[in-house]
Amino acid sequence: MNTRDHRPSRPRCRRSRPIIAAALLLPAALAVTLPGCAAHTDSPQHEHPAARAADPLPSWNDTEARARILQFIKRTTTPGSPDFIPPDQRIAVFDNDGTLWAEQPLYFQLFFAIDRVKTLAPSHPEWQHTEPFASLLKSDTKSALAGGEHAILNIVAATHAGMTTDEFDQTVRDWIESARHPTTRRRYLDMTYPPMVEVLDLLRSAGYKTYIVSGGGVEFMRAFAQPAYGIPPEQVIGSSLKQRFETRNGEPVLVKLPEVDFIDDKEGKPIAIQKHIGRRPVIAFGNSDGDLQMLEWTAAGPGPSLCAFVRHTDAQREWKYDRESHIGRLDRGLDAASARGWLIVEIDRDWKTVFGTPASR
Repeated sequence: MNTRDHRPSRPRCRRSRPIIAAALLLPAALAVTLPGCAAHTDSPQHEHPAARAADPLPSWNDTEARARILQFIKRTTTPGSPDFIPPDQRIAVFDNDGTLWAEQPLYFQLFFAIDRVKTLAPSHPEWQHTEPFASLLKSDTKSALAGGEHAILNIVAATHAGMTTDEFDQTVRDWIESARHPTTRRRYLDMTYPPMVEVLDLLRSAGYKTYIVSGGGVEFMRAFAQPAYGIPPEQVIGSSLKQRFETRNGEPVLVKLPEVDFIDDKEGKPIAIQKHIGRRPVIAFGNSDGDLQMLEWTAAGPGPSLCAFVRHTDAQREWKYDRESHIGRLDRGLDAASARGWLIVEIDRDWKTVFGTPASR
């Protein structure tokens, strides 16, 4: 008998995402001004370690969503349960942008690329008169991205390609330690979602292996996935540029090329899961139509599964968007979740805390 976690959940709305990685194949719809957000008056809940042990999900409200997550973990890890899953089959996959950290008003990797343009500009005086760089240097993001995919590819080629993988890794680490989000003024690492980090921690304590499967650039995410989420780099799957092996100064290096290797979005996600993990997940969390195929692949397995969409419904503490959003559209996925009884996590209803307390610097 197939015992999937398919009880209906309240529908709402939302929208799909392309990718910000490799080719960064973002649509021309990203040619927008950077909108502001609400005041983000999130009141973090400070928990004593003993209370955290008693409550494995302290940043969650006591709602059906929290209960379904806890029940699924319990019944799949309790010996003798009809839904027991052997430890070597406990695979959980998570999208990153909009699922584990925020993604508005642009994907954070695009903010990284824009900042890199400004950093590299002194070495490229021709950029002052060449689009999309001229507009970026004037802080006119709307005009810069009006060129659509071609403009994005130019930005990526200028800021990602030509570097060795080690150079790129260090550059991302340095940026993410100091860069600030344009509206919240938080460091990007302080815009991860504590409720989702708690789910990751709880799953690992229950014998699950957790993976990121995201449209973001794989090496961009690997630079921070372990400190941010406790996920090691070998358990991060994402989009990628091609690379070339070279010898520089007598040392072997891998150099990033301005050519797309793989796009880890939509149907690319289950393909990447099979290629890199070799097991079908039993848990999948996403937040947009770009994650739909990953959830469908997970739900199609022979045993119990938990498929969930994080739905952005909190304009006060974060952003509210779904079916009509230019970033993270949740439209087809929302309908599929309602029809199939997948879990819909609504941020305003289900989370006590959205961003938590910024780390002291």
